[in-house]
Amino acid sequence: METKKEKMTLKRSVKLSFGALKFIWRKYPMMVITKLVQSVFHSLTPYVNIYLSALLIGELAGGRSIKRLLTIAGIIVASEVLISLVSKAIDMWKNYHTTDIWEQYQRMYAEKFLEMDYVDVDSAELQGLWSHIRQIRNWQGEPLMRVNDTVSDIISSFTGIFGAVALTVGLFISKTSKGSLIGTYLDSPIFIVALITVMLVSTVLPPILDTKAQTYRSRYAEEAKFGNRYFMFYFHGSKLERAVDIRMYEQENIISSVADKIPSFTTTSQMAKWSRGPKGLLHVAASAVSGIFTVLVYLFVCLKAYAGAFGIGQVTQYISAVSSLSGSVKRLVGAVGSMKVNAEFIEPCFKFLDLPNNMYQGSLTVEKRRDRKYEIEFRNVSFRYPGTETYALRHVNMKFTVGERLAVVGMNGSGKTTFIKLLCRLYDPTEGEILLNGINIRKYDYAEYMNIFSVVFQDFKLFAFSLGQNVATNVEYDSERVTACLKEAGFGERLETMPNGLDTALYKHFEEDGVDVSGGEAQKIALARALYKDSPFIILDEPTAALDPIAEYEIYSKFNDIVGDKTAIYISHRLSSCRFCNRIAVFDSGSVVQTGSHDELLADENGKYHELWHAQAQYYNN
Repeated sequence: METKKEKMTLKRSVKLSFGALKFIWRKYPMMVITKLVQSVFHSLTPYVNIYLSALLIGELAGGRSIKRLLTIAGIIVASEVLISLVSKAIDMWKNYHTTDIWEQYQRMYAEKFLEMDYVDVDSAELQGLWSHIRQIRNWQGEPLMRVNDTVSDIISSFTGIFGAVALTVGLFISKTSKGSLIGTYLDSPIFIVALITVMLVSTVLPPILDTKAQTYRSRYAEEAKFGNRYFMFYFHGSKLERAVDIRMYEQENIISSVADKIPSFTTTSQMAKWSRGPKGLLHVAASAVSGIFTVLVYLFVCLKAYAGAFGIGQVTQYISAVSSLSGSVKRLVGAVGSMKVNAEFIEPCFKFLDLPNNMYQGSLTVEKRRDRKYEIEFRNVSFRYPGTETYALRHVNMKFTVGERLAVVGMNGSGKTTFIKLLCRLYDPTEGEILLNGINIRKYDYAEYMNIFSVVFQDFKLFAFSLGQNVATNVEYDSERVTACLKEAGFGERLETMPNGLDTALYKHFEEDGVDVSGGEAQKIALARALYKDSPFIILDEPTAALDPIAEYEIYSKFNDIVGDKTAIYISHRLSSCRFCNRIAVFDSGSVVQTGSHDELLADENGKYHELWHAQAQYYNN
């Protein structure tokens, strides 16, 4: 049953927002500082111009002293130049520290993924959370980035209010000429308090109404997320892997028809209905109340000037200052409202970024043995993936030593890849234990333990780096050793045709002269990568599944000669490819049902291996 979502209160939104600001400060302090300085400076500078302009107009309407007029004009010009220079310098300073801020946020999430336990990366819950965050960023923008803008708006609003109050005080304390009936009312403390109250309400109410209207966006977030998922899935026709199918099967027709059926962003959507209804009315009401405020300001200032409280210059000052005061108050209330709305979207980001690594890392040093004598034992190991009660592996007992060639075979879903993930400690067993030289692998330093394995998974990835970097998985590498590994993996002839040798970029993502490699060539590069790592254990998890059985057998046979005294574990659907192995482990429904050599297993006519062998052989015999 879905738990009821906690209401976003102002207190909670402030806590979340300032928690996010502290998080940003730790990572990008200059971004916070420059944004804050820029906001405060820009919120104060208008008042300099307002004050000086009022002096100039007052002098023109009053004494008209040439000397004083020239002095004021000179000050205005000098201040404009100085403000412009300082403003430009601050803007450039801020832009320097925030130019690549979007990329920095992208990198922040990427680094979190890289340091996260694989068990979490592989979980459906985490992937769902990450999808949710991506949809939020598409719909609302980066929530953490908006926190800095919102807090800066709040601080600059307070600064603007302070400057406006300093220039507005005279409006309320200046007295009108004696004997004026209008002045009697305008100078009345009761009238002034009432007027300030009405002005305050008409200032605060519009941003409150606008914020209320903006809450419809957060209410629509789930529907928008659904719509964005549609768009992201159907409208990525630019992706190369989809381009051929789109053209061969005219999928653009399907895509266009789907677009017409996605209601999230059309005139029939709920958001459109809200915009024509309550959301739109709230915006209209906000504008109307703002108009009332403007009328009150002009009326009050003009009446006080008419009653002799001050001159024409101060009329300009007070109208501009009160309008700026109203703008600052509106910005403050609006920023607080935006902070509250944005806090709804900060929570999933923090949930992702604060996800702890729970896998025990261990501390024992893995023994560096020159003779490579390592022994791995699965002792009554069972495993089920998080969130399910079904066991992927059940009571697996197995032992193998260095130099052994072990083939792992079985039908799809029999537990072969899960077995490898446990062996490499991408997951920990649900029950039982895995031992390295008699010690539970959980006790070994995690990074050191993983370094004793070289793995080529069935869905291995090559990257848009140079060929040499792909083999060495490092920026700097031993060129002679990389070349030797590529030749051993059967890539020697292709290497000679590479335009820039080991410096040739794979694929054309970032380099125009990048080289696209075929599936078979990619597999050889992946095998060379495993050789370059030079680990005691080499695991091939069906990396040649796309090849025909003969080609796969040739690669495995050649690789078997290359690995030398290392322990090699081969996983394959094709039993004929693994005949050269010392031992074959047959998996079925998560359990090891048979072990032995090819001849031994084939001789057992009631065994699973015999069944699988003849099921495959009939197609070749026919």
